[in-house]
Amino acid sequence: MLRVSRLGLAAVLSLTLAAGATAAPRSSSAERTVQDIRDSAGFQAAMKTLDREHDRIVEDTITLTEIPAPPFKEQKRAEAYMAMLKAHGLTDVEMDAEGNVMGLRRGTGPAGGPLVVIAAHLDTVFPEETNVKVRREGTKLFAPGVGDDTHSLAVLLGYVRALDAGKVKTKKDILFVGNVGEEGPGDLRGVRYIFTKGKYKDRIAAFFSMDGTSAERVTFGAVGSKRYRVTFKGPGGHSYGAYGLVNPMAAMGTAVVEMNKIVTPTQPKTTYATSVVGGGTSVNSIPDAIWLEVDMRSESKDELAKIDAKFLQIVGEAVKAENAARSTRAGEISADIKQIGERPTGATREDAEIVRMTAAAVRAAGYTPVLGASSTDSNIPISLGIPAVTIGSGGVGGRAHALDEWIDVAKPESLKGMSVGLAALLAMAGGD
Repeated sequence: MLRVSRLGLAAVLSLTLAAGATAAPRSSSAERTVQDIRDSAGFQAAMKTLDREHDRIVEDTITLTEIPAPPFKEQKRAEAYMAMLKAHGLTDVEMDAEGNVMGLRRGTGPAGGPLVVIAAHLDTVFPEETNVKVRREGTKLFAPGVGDDTHSLAVLLGYVRALDAGKVKTKKDILFVGNVGEEGPGDLRGVRYIFTKGKYKDRIAAFFSMDGTSAERVTFGAVGSKRYRVTFKGPGGHSYGAYGLVNPMAAMGTAVVEMNKIVTPTQPKTTYATSVVGGGTSVNSIPDAIWLEVDMRSESKDELAKIDAKFLQIVGEAVKAENAARSTRAGEISADIKQIGERPTGATREDAEIVRMTAAAVRAAGYTPVLGASSTDSNIPISLGIPAVTIGSGGVGGRAHALDEWIDVAKPESLKGMSVGLAALLAMAGGD
């Protein structure tokens, strides 16, 4: 856990930085560019608009939070957000085949040229029946998903209004996106679609994911992951009458025990979790099927491949051991291994323009930038060699993925944090 208090609170909202997070190197050219942007009349007018319309950003946050958006069921929130994008005068506002919604703010460059994407994810981790009513206590908002990542969606709308009010022009087009599929089983399906099948896939020059609140964080590294559901199968039977037959639960238990004996490196940070189990028929039955879900992560492609191979080996050995330990007269144990998620690893170079400009924007706002790695929507463009970072929406918060999740929308800190993303976005989109 990083010892910057604001970051310590905000990082848990959505993203945990890798243990090896570092302070960002300075770049005099980036510092000058960002300062020129912040000193410009357009940026100053845009910030005054964010100040004046701060309550509207808060209200948009509440409105969107109270529309449930579990993985694969984001459509109602997506439709509401698309209507908001249309109301803001963006062009080519649409929902793509995967469910992402987006709108284009045209730059002064030729139509069809390179563009910059800034995205926030529509989905939350919570099931559809979750109570998502927002409770407000002073400047704090409490609700599942309020900070991860609903507030970011509202801030993007605020940016559109602010840029228009400030008459800010950019050379590159800016694509504002509310994407699906960032959380858990979504497996980054929304951004994956944008970069592999979407209409803008060959035009994206830089990508910002806005996720969580921390204004100090510059996530330039992609923590990769592999996720499996392994179903152990066997003949099953009565717990008394079929006693002595092979038991798929025993094989699964062996796999879990052996998996948790693995020692992983701290650098590059590599982790695993045997996290979800299910199956069986009744307390007095040997199960004919029992399943296990496993999550493995690493900053290193090689280390991820190593632990992946070790896990598959463990499963095979657990099946073999159970078939040798008990009777197979009614059938043997087998394991059906299904990959349910994969996120690529990689990193945007620390000296890349998007990292330097974002770090400079963090400093210009009065924060100390901290570079790190995590698993975010930026994983996809990073793996494709497209410059990308994940940033925060501003402010502080905590208890992400919990029912009592919260953010603090006190205006001074919120505006200060919002200025980071706005300056970094304009630095990459190019002032005219």
